[in-house]
Amino acid sequence: MPQFAMITGDVTYTPGDGAPIEIPQVRVEVALEPDSATLSWDAGDGVAAVTAIPREQFDDYVQDGKITWIPE
Repeated sequence: MPQFAMITGDVTYTPGDGAPIEIPQVRVEVALEPDSATLSWDAGDGVAAVTAIPREQFDDYVQDGKITWIPE
């Protein structure tokens, strides 16, 4: 069952060895694994965006209030 959250602060991901990219403040679908969190969102114009971040980083964002869960 999908889980949803809102990006409510500065949340970034780093593709490969590139520079960090900010995730817009939108609703994201979250799939949690023991070692990672996969986030997907509508990037506009029918384009879907998806990234995975380390689970520890995701948990820190939640604890800091930068990602907030949307109640079911």
